[in-house]
Amino acid sequence: MSELFVLLQTSSADVVAQWIKMGAAFAAAAAVFGAAWGIGKIGKTALESIARQPEAANDLRSSMIVASALIEGATFFAIVVCLLVLFV
Repeated sequence: MSELFVLLQTSSADVVAQWIKMGAAFAAAAAVFGAAWGIGKIGKTALESIARQPEAANDLRSSMIVASALIEGATFFAIVVCLLVLFV
């Protein structure tokens, strides 16, 4: 009976570790999908704004690049956090 109890304890710990890894993978995927959606939205609105006012294209382009870089930085930070959850 005690052998079965030890076997059940070790298998539940393995299952918990697998769930933690899967959760970290889903969190990283959600961060990447959210960033892709946000950058796409920024690009869409910037192109619409440039179509309305072509003379403001340079200002809009630089603002779009800065905003996209900030989103990518936050995304990389989220992915690093997920990797830390996996390996530390």
